[in-house]
Amino acid sequence: MKSTFRLLPSVLLAPVAALAVYAPIPEQEQGKALTYRLGAGVSHDSNIFGGATGAIDSMVYNFTGAISYNESVTDQTFMSGSYELSNDYVEDRPGKRNLTSHSLSGRVAHAFASDTNIDLSAAYNIARNPQSLLAGVPLNADQSFKRLQFDGRYTTTANAKTGVVLKYRFSNQAYDNTNLAADLDRSDHLAGLETSFQFLPETKLVGEYRYQAIAYDTASALKDKTSNYLMAGIDHQAGKRLMLSGRLGAEDRHRKSASDTTAPYAELSVRYTYTEGSFLSAGYMHTIEEPSDVDRFTDTKVNRFFVNFQHQLSGAFVLSGSLTHEPSQLQGRAGLQTDIDEKTTRLGLALAWRPTKNWAVIGSFDYDDVNSDDPVRGQSRNRTGLSARYTF
Repeated sequence: MKSTFRLLPSVLLAPVAALAVYAPIPEQEQGKALTYRLGAGVSHDSNIFGGATGAIDSMVYNFTGAISYNESVTDQTFMSGSYELSNDYVEDRPGKRNLTSHSLSGRVAHAFASDTNIDLSAAYNIARNPQSLLAGVPLNADQSFKRLQFDGRYTTTANAKTGVVLKYRFSNQAYDNTNLAADLDRSDHLAGLETSFQFLPETKLVGEYRYQAIAYDTASALKDKTSNYLMAGIDHQAGKRLMLSGRLGAEDRHRKSASDTTAPYAELSVRYTYTEGSFLSAGYMHTIEEPSDVDRFTDTKVNRFFVNFQHQLSGAFVLSGSLTHEPSQLQGRAGLQTDIDEKTTRLGLALAWRPTKNWAVIGSFDYDDVNSDDPVRGQSRNRTGLSARYTF
């Protein structure tokens, strides 16, 4: 199986600790440079293609193998890398049933001084059995894709209270299906400049500018766009266990083939660590994102609410969960399509049992629901699974 549940991805180029050079690594990977992991699992998927109608359900049998590298190569430089192979056998899938996915990642972090560091990372994924499926895709269409992402972050200080962060992200996605590739294959560039002022020991004021360029491989004159973001915010450590963060601002989006727009932009989050190994985080985001149907729609205005939690139960049990709810409006192309409302809900739950440091047994449940004014875009899917993995 894939990861047991989907934690909401970090907010776009979200702030991190100024000296996050030596990021935490899993307990199972600590103490040695190379670690290996083997795993196997079985699950039931109620809608393997994410179709609005004619859903096909199937048992899915999975095997995974992974190798990870983590090491401080000098006092100032940390390096890590990983490769994972995942094979799904989808018992009742029409056509090819053995689907092999690959995931490769690497990271280099270097501290030039106590207040200056650079962090570079890259990831390449070949997903043959995607965990989240596109809405509105023709029935039983293969949604396999390849994705490359590079992230760079340079952090320094202007003086004792003023920090400066330069950020850059490049991503490229490519679908295997010819029709999906013609519609959706694209590259994204995102660059940002953030300045911060330590107003109080526990409170940091932040200002940020971001520039985004979205370039499609096919029919770029119809689909390409650029955006300028300007925002201000605050990071507040309200005690040892509570962290508050917020960004408010605006996005000015320029479309090649449609009218330009200016829209509000918001990122709000809170995280509360109530005991060791247990936390609750929640937040809200308002933004404009790319739709899965670029022929009829220019963009999607999204309101995203999320809750993530992890709770350390008695003994070796850990309960984790993630919930996102996204009321959105797809922006129809003028003269072709009216705007439509859509609500997407995704729920993930996992119960992990770790009898030893090396072993983990995980029961999981994932639920996806897309409720759309366009019935072709509706989707309902759930997956229930049990897996075990051994790290050595």
